[in-house]
Amino acid sequence: QVQFVESGGGLVQPGGSLKLSCTGPENIFKRFDMGWYRQVPGSERDFLAAIAWSGTTTFIRESVRDRFNISRDNAKNTVYLQMDSLKSEDTAIYYCNNYPAAADYWGQGTQVTVSS
Repeated sequence: QVQFVESGGGLVQPGGSLKLSCTGPENIFKRFDMGWYRQVPGSERDFLAAIAWSGTTTFIRESVRDRFNISRDNAKNTVYLQMDSLKSEDTAIYYCNNYPAAADYWGQGTQVTVSS
């Protein structure tokens, strides 16, 4: 089964930072725009950020634009999400996928918990 694999989550205090990573097979990564998404249990999965396949263009959802940044390394088939000034409301499971997302490629996600 082809899917992305996220890592880098954990428990962090409010105001802290985390950098998430996501890797996937080259055939679903290298020439594709990529996105980060998050989901709180009981809620729908929300889009956060996207980056063009070339890495030259990014889009960050307005609500996190001043705190989150997306980047990618095509040589490593990896996309990153740098999260700063984390808040309790950022607690969620974070996923990456193509942008737009491909239903078959969702991975397990990585849990981010922001708590003191």
